[in-house]
Amino acid sequence: MHELLEFHRYLERRAYSPHTVDSYLRDLAQFCQETPKPLRAVDRRDVEAFIDRQRAEGLSALTINRRLSALQHFYQFCADQSGRPRESPVRFTHYLRRPRALPRPFKESELERLFAVITDVRDRAIFTLMLRAGLRVREVARLELEDVDLRAGTVLVRQGKGRRDRQVYLSADALELLRQCLAQRPSWKTPCLFWNEKRKRRGLFSQAIQKAMERYCAKAGITGSCHRFRHSFATQLLQNGAQLTTVRECLGHRSIMSSLSYVKLSDERVRSEYYRAMERVLSQMQSAAPKMGENGNGHHDQKS
Repeated sequence: MHELLEFHRYLERRAYSPHTVDSYLRDLAQFCQETPKPLRAVDRRDVEAFIDRQRAEGLSALTINRRLSALQHFYQFCADQSGRPRESPVRFTHYLRRPRALPRPFKESELERLFAVITDVRDRAIFTLMLRAGLRVREVARLELEDVDLRAGTVLVRQGKGRRDRQVYLSADALELLRQCLAQRPSWKTPCLFWNEKRKRRGLFSQAIQKAMERYCAKAGITGSCHRFRHSFATQLLQNGAQLTTVRECLGHRSIMSSLSYVKLSDERVRSEYYRAMERVLSQMQSAAPKMGENGNGHHDQKS
């Protein structure tokens, strides 16, 4: 128990997000529950047995890898505390390969149906901000009044994923909806940008935003999630000429590699651009080729 408390403090000192800290602590507790040995006595075979049990329970590669990462971080913490290198029982080969799914942006028709059923001004502002600025649901939930500059058309996103603040920009429709939202803001005092009707001193929780999204999607008859707004935002920027480095900054990615998956355009656009380009290629070839009945010099062949 003492080690877990120290590990908790270690993660916080390293500026991990509260969400990541909570996930790692839960994952480590799960491992302790399933493994009878003390953590410092765990070896490679114990890790492999844990993986086998997780797979037998039908857990996804993503979940298993996250739990392995929590364990790996714990042994790094142990090494840092002792000042001596300690070989972790978690090896690189333990991590499961998983298919990398392409981001799934909303279709325009889906967005039209979705926003047609979102009549509440506050909720329209929340989801438009996600769509036009690429914010994560936790980032939206943490926004405060002082983070918004309507005159400059910007929002400061504090301590997003990776604990790196960034500034995002407001499109005309997002700006207008935020103005309407602030005009309807209740009189009770809270620093949060998006108020909570049930807990007036608190802002909205991430779960409440996600639940609202589920209700609206069901009402619109579509399948969706808050994170699909972020995929749509990145895809729309790239398809309309934005550079990958710009998309990386807007999304708050530390590495450009994290943004590369958004370069995969829709099959329909790839298909249409292929045929359009190939049509030009064939047209150029035909115009450059000698006409039928002419030799390579463009002259008619003479009969012998």
